[in-house]
Amino acid sequence: MSRLIEREHEGKSAPQGRADGSMLPSRRSPIDLVHLARQTAGDRALEAEVLGLLVIQIDRARPAILAADPEERRRLTHALKGAARNLGAFRLADAAAALERDPGDTALIEDLLAEFDRTGGFAKDLSGG
Repeated sequence: MSRLIEREHEGKSAPQGRADGSMLPSRRSPIDLVHLARQTAGDRALEAEVLGLLVIQIDRARPAILAADPEERRRLTHALKGAARNLGAFRLADAAAALERDPGDTALIEDLLAEFDRTGGFAKDLSGG
């Protein structure tokens, strides 16, 4: 697992965005590993632990989001948005933010569930879970 994380980190110490608005390769993956490395001070064991916790949070959030009424869904997605941004799961955070703004939109629920799959799978592979 650490080789996979190291490979994902190689050559990605530049800022996250470019002047022309395009995104760096680290932002194209479900989790921006450059951001995650900054948040964990480069501690690979901590990265793996945090990614494992993200997998657990996603697994618990899925049924809760589906069962929630709109106000509860808004609260859940707000919390998820913050946690995802802190870890560099920006696409997941964006999907949560969209659903937070319109918690009754079934298309946005489906978008969030799809992002759960992408981000959760990516995090699980990296954490060795």
